[in-house]
Amino acid sequence: MKKYVTMKDIAKRAGVSVNTVSKALRGKDDISKQTRQKILKIAREIGYIKNTTAFALRRNQTKTVGVVIEDSSNPFFAEVLKGIEAATRKFGYQLLLMNTETDPKTQSQAITTLLERRVEGLLISPFGQNTEDFEKLLKMNFPFVLIGRHMYRSGIDEIYNDEIKGGYLATKHLISRNRKRILFINTSMDNSASIMRYEGYKKALSQANIELSEDYLITAPYNKNMEAGYMGVKEAIKKGIDFDSIFCYNDMFAFGAIKALDELGKKVPEDIAVVGYDDICFASYFRPPLTTVQIKKYEMGFEAFKILLGRITGKRKSYKQLILDVELVVRQTS
Repeated sequence: MKKYVTMKDIAKRAGVSVNTVSKALRGKDDISKQTRQKILKIAREIGYIKNTTAFALRRNQTKTVGVVIEDSSNPFFAEVLKGIEAATRKFGYQLLLMNTETDPKTQSQAITTLLERRVEGLLISPFGQNTEDFEKLLKMNFPFVLIGRHMYRSGIDEIYNDEIKGGYLATKHLISRNRKRILFINTSMDNSASIMRYEGYKKALSQANIELSEDYLITAPYNKNMEAGYMGVKEAIKKGIDFDSIFCYNDMFAFGAIKALDELGKKVPEDIAVVGYDDICFASYFRPPLTTVQIKKYEMGFEAFKILLGRITGKRKSYKQLILDVELVVRQTS
């Protein structure tokens, strides 16, 4: 069954050539006004939709970029995507979205699928530090930008947050509240964010002359979101760790941690203070409102596309690394 009306269908109905239909649809002046109006009327009546894909492929320009994110269930990515979408609209592009669910194999498949769709560039939020996918893109000289991650390798366009500063601010704030037994519920240190946030945590402890204890580091599975924070608190209690505050890898972890504390009869912040990371849209509406490290999610998405566009258009040859500033937002959990 035929899905789409073609110019050939319009030409047959109008009694003209396909070339004449093409001229009418493109607004050319070398056909009569009457013929153009007749063709446009028929096109509307029978539901013609322009085949932009075929047109774009003929010009080798699809005006489409691929976006690969690692976790569609995390509201963080929804806010980053808003920035990407705003930028693509402003510059006349469209996007195709793929979700990897933090699976490296799925990430590789997503990149291949988008290349097969002939996107002009890729925006990738990678999971883990494996650079194999990106080495292939570099060999192809294919435009791509990594979002929210640093690969510790030169030659790759990246935009990410000042994660060391973020971890430092969160921990220093808890110390300023006279909390010295700070539990850090992190995710596995196979990505730059978890590595650098931990560096910031250690830096703040060192400056306050608080001894670093590995016992206070809990590693939770990233893709479990709120359950990860919940499980992290339960694990710490099971291990007998005596903590008076928690710094969580992200806000979703923090929500889960607070739920676990509530079940244990612990009051936040009176008994245990909690700080999250990301300042997602729910953070200020949560009860109690969450103290968190605010990052520029919308700006990250918007600027990521602008970096990619410079690469697509050939206006920029050197690689770019943009590090966005962060700030602490103090609310009622600390």
